[in-house]
Amino acid sequence: MALGSKELTPVELDTFEDERLLDELKKAKEELFNLRFQSATGQLESHGRIRAVKRDIARVYTIIRERELGIRATPVIEAPATKPKRSSKKVDAAAAVAPETPATTSDVKEA
Repeated sequence: MALGSKELTPVELDTFEDERLLDELKKAKEELFNLRFQSATGQLESHGRIRAVKRDIARVYTIIRERELGIRATPVIEAPATKPKRSSKKVDAAAAVAPETPATTSDVKEA
């Protein structure tokens, strides 16, 4: 994810899981620290980058808080598809040879 870019929208952040949001927040904070350090030492070339990273941090915090309050839905994590269990071959073969038929009146024995 490119931090500090206009491509980072709340719609895109909605698709991130909570853990990924926290990871992105941590990365953004580290980048902001590095940018401030560069600014203090006179090595920073683009001061607008600091503003963009601050806004990204605010966006991530907003998404996290809105999820806590129930304003935004947390994305559903899809579990890996499991294969249906197969029954034993003997049962399948027996069902193929003798399919079940409904009982008729001639099949019913009288007591």
